[in-house]
Amino acid sequence: MENGNYSSDKGIIHSTVVRAGKRTYFFDVRKTKNGDHYLVLTESKKRTEQDGSVNFQKHKIYLYKEDFEKFSDGLEESLSKLEELNEGNNAYSADVDFDDLPYKEAAE
Repeated sequence: MENGNYSSDKGIIHSTVVRAGKRTYFFDVRKTKNGDHYLVLTESKKRTEQDGSVNFQKHKIYLYKEDFEKFSDGLEESLSKLEELNEGNNAYSADVDFDDLPYKEAAE
């Protein structure tokens, strides 16, 4: 995990980088023009095309201060459930391709 404080034209105040195989996750703290802080979560996945060229597919989530607590509660609940389900199973498979997992949009 890499951490850093930045002052750039992108408005990034702090960034944490997590490298995980073909994916890299960025947790960027930014500041709005009004002085409010928010978090941008970015997943970047390296892809090699058939012609050999490389590109990066990125997905972003913008998390604003009014949603911090609800997001944190949901994440904590989900991680707790994962821990419960994986209790006694300490082996995680590095062969999981998350692109193959079914995606179901959460109900609001």
